[in-house]
Amino acid sequence: MSTSWQLIPQGDRCLLVQFGGGIALDTGLRCTQAARLLRARAPTCVRDLVPSFTSVAIHFLPDGSSDQLERLQAYIHQTLDTLEDTAVQTGTLVDIPVCYGGDFGPDLADMARQLALTEQQLIELHSSLPQLVFMVGFAPGAPYLGMLPDALNLPRRTTPRTTLPQGSVAIANRQTIIYPNASPGGWHLIGRTPLSLFDPLRSPPARLEPGDQVRFVPISPEQFEHWTAS
Repeated sequence: MSTSWQLIPQGDRCLLVQFGGGIALDTGLRCTQAARLLRARAPTCVRDLVPSFTSVAIHFLPDGSSDQLERLQAYIHQTLDTLEDTAVQTGTLVDIPVCYGGDFGPDLADMARQLALTEQQLIELHSSLPQLVFMVGFAPGAPYLGMLPDALNLPRRTTPRTTLPQGSVAIANRQTIIYPNASPGGWHLIGRTPLSLFDPLRSPPARLEPGDQVRFVPISPEQFEHWTAS
């Protein structure tokens, strides 16, 4: 695993560790692994670490000292120097039940047609392998996952929807997103999960975090209704 990186200041309270310029599984794993190591060794002034597709943002509180930035940079470089010797670790493997197609995934049939697949082949490709949670964003608890096989590569919809149901599962650009709550969205809807991905009263409030692996498990409409009723 290559461990080259670049430090980029973001104002006076954030340092960005940039690992790469493109979305790829290797870069995503590097970001989540780096965030895990940096969090374990963080000085008290660090308030949050946020991994994304290609970088890790390190948010800190200024302590008034003249050498704080130098000390933070030293902590980052010393920690990341160990990254190459550290075994790659992924987070929890989480099963997410999904009812594919029909009213739950109104774009499934059209996607299958565009990709020259049957609906069942598309479902099997989407659920056949675990997907990495690259980052959580857009909405509270909304995970971005990947990478999907080339056979499922389509750009976003040309016309976004103004509202989507809670739990909608959608794909675009070899990635999957799950919408934890009703919201707008421009990705292709292929299914819906009955699970709640975000609850502010739960600790932690988000069901998934960067570095986790998600395995999508197809369920029937009857199982979906039973799940939501229980």
